[in-house]
Amino acid sequence: MENFWDFSVWGSFHLITILLISLLAANILKKVIRPLQASLIPTSVLGGLLLLIAATIYRVVTGNAMFDTEFFGNNGSSNLEIITYHTLALGFIATAFKSAKGKLTKKRLSEIFNTGVTTVSTYLIQGVFGLGISILAAFIIPGFFKAAGVLLPFGYGQGTGQALNYGGIYENDYGFVGGKSVGLTIAALGFLSASIGGVIYLNILKKKGKIKTEIGGEQALRSEEIQGEGEIPMQESIDKITIQVALVALGYLVAYLIMYLLGLLAPGMRSVIFGFNFLIGVLSAALVKLILNALKKKNVIKKEYVNNFLMTRISNFFFDIMVVAGIAAIRLHVLKNYWVVILIIGAVGLVITFIYNHFVAKKLFPDYAEEQFLMMYGMLTGTASTGIILLREIDGEFKTPASDNMVYQNFPAIVFGFPIMLLATFAPKKPFITLIILIAFFLVMNVILFRAQIFRRKKGAEKQ
Repeated sequence: MENFWDFSVWGSFHLITILLISLLAANILKKVIRPLQASLIPTSVLGGLLLLIAATIYRVVTGNAMFDTEFFGNNGSSNLEIITYHTLALGFIATAFKSAKGKLTKKRLSEIFNTGVTTVSTYLIQGVFGLGISILAAFIIPGFFKAAGVLLPFGYGQGTGQALNYGGIYENDYGFVGGKSVGLTIAALGFLSASIGGVIYLNILKKKGKIKTEIGGEQALRSEEIQGEGEIPMQESIDKITIQVALVALGYLVAYLIMYLLGLLAPGMRSVIFGFNFLIGVLSAALVKLILNALKKKNVIKKEYVNNFLMTRISNFFFDIMVVAGIAAIRLHVLKNYWVVILIIGAVGLVITFIYNHFVAKKLFPDYAEEQFLMMYGMLTGTASTGIILLREIDGEFKTPASDNMVYQNFPAIVFGFPIMLLATFAPKKPFITLIILIAFFLVMNVILFRAQIFRRKKGAEKQ
């Protein structure tokens, strides 16, 4: 029988509270310290770093893990990983519930498709360089995990949650000691890369006179952005945000049932299946949306229940918690033999992501190249919110299609990117073959991406 005064009752609450307090502290620091504000480092990243520093000092002084003390229920480190795992999927599910508005022209469809292909191509080039570096490192460092570099596209391209998922698969299934912490550390370096590279590029544009807005500007929300036409009221017998949270929870429950059934059918793939919780969550959210739309067409329900504004707030909340928990969960002491390799992988990830996306933006999005580049670079080193942070500095009212490209590109990115996720589980077994496949896949994706330029040249040569 539990007593309400026991830490076993309060430990989880203390853990979540300290995550939220770190966000408040980070937000205050960003408001007070101007260089932090100008750095564009996300508040969630700063909050996670504050907790990581505190946990490191605690371990140095006491020799124990801060989050595994009785105050946090004796298993706070594991719970941080669990929180990171779940908030990844919950954030994606909330995003998937949002409705798309407006008609898409043929040109816009092509730009959205190209954005999705660019996303996957960036995953691939990150994977090629990351895996190449870790294979070379294995020849120098005895026992180094050859496939460690595959975590680069998950840490940079897909963010903290997926870096943890695959780091966990490598750690649990393939014996990569510290795999989770390596993945989380690479993800943290990705956020720093987004901040560093983004600020440098914004300052270059500012000196060239291409942007006049002050870094850190804010825009007021319009009423129509908060309450859409035909939606349920904000408050009645049940609050509107409660309904949004309930829909997200329903979507995740459906995702769990799907993963559970797939796990029964393929028990040997269970860890991989549950590693795709965010992807299956997106599909389950689409299924719930389909049912809601069908019920509305048959007049079973009269109003629109999903609110884009609130779903955005919910997804951002989950992503903030995911990032701060993921960074706080890093175990620095298990990385002592990996630091040089991790920093090299992180630095190379910054450079290749910057160069490749800048080249693509100039070639394929000439009407809004700077906006497209900043959005893609921020997203492919951090998360979608990091991309929006950088984009907002040059396109505060989102007048260019760059923000829409980021939203709609998910479908082609998932279709083309899914094989990479499967290939990542093959890398520990056959790293060299995986590297060759990644290179080949990257070349194919770039033929698709630059199809108009390639085939236009061929037609021109034939006419001559």
